[in-house]
Amino acid sequence: TGTSVVAALPLSAADDADLVALPSSPLDRPPSDAVLQAVRHAHDRGARLLSVCTGVFALAHAGVLDGRRVVTHWRHAAHLAESHPSVVVDADLLYHQDGPIVSSAGTAAGIDACLHLIRTAHGPAVANRIARRMVVPAHRRGDQRQFVDTPVSLGPDHSLQEVIDWIDGHLADPLSITDLAGVAGVSSRTLMRRFSTEVGVTPHGWLTQRRVARAQELLELNSWSIEEVAARSGFGSAPLLRHHFRRLIGVTPTEFRRQFSGEPKSARALG
Repeated sequence: TGTSVVAALPLSAADDADLVALPSSPLDRPPSDAVLQAVRHAHDRGARLLSVCTGVFALAHAGVLDGRRVVTHWRHAAHLAESHPSVVVDADLLYHQDGPIVSSAGTAAGIDACLHLIRTAHGPAVANRIARRMVVPAHRRGDQRQFVDTPVSLGPDHSLQEVIDWIDGHLADPLSITDLAGVAGVSSRTLMRRFSTEVGVTPHGWLTQRRVARAQELLELNSWSIEEVAARSGFGSAPLLRHHFRRLIGVTPTEFRRQFSGEPKSARALG
């Protein structure tokens, strides 16, 4: 982003810190030996370690992550796993705590991880006051998914683009593989084969992902009941929406909505 961060304290300030945080940093600039030594010293004396986005690579270089489960931005998860095979990398979660180490996916998830640490140390009331001041959700669970992995548009010349566009325009309708095959002008078997080989997911999988994404939009923009959101996104029933939403996003529709409304848990019925 071009933004510079000027350190107000020398690196030696980490020698007796209860929490040592590693911000995101360019992957083409390995951390210095002094930084790695400070991380190892903090780990050995029992301090908490927090990483944001690519900051987790410094922890890995320092050798304090062996056998631990960590999180980083999904774009860098494969690289982290390949370069440090002894580290258990989760590409889905927003943040995760494994013992004294808290890792987070990206900038916003780093805020979530910080609020998690504050909530753990000082209680939810303090964390909630800080979140309100920052105008961010008071509590996003760490096991919420970073995103719904819906493949991008294939382009107007792709053989499946017409049926994919048609799906987006008919998400609320009851759709079968036969319906989709009819739009594509092929047999059901051929459609399933093309989706699997060309898109990497089945037609039903694509449809479910798109419906969950539509449900997310409706939950953010409207105050409709969960039943109404289920109907308008094509799931037909609240239980079916909850099942697929939690499977793909990691939280229930009501928990997802609460993050945007800022309402306390008691303000709504559980979703």
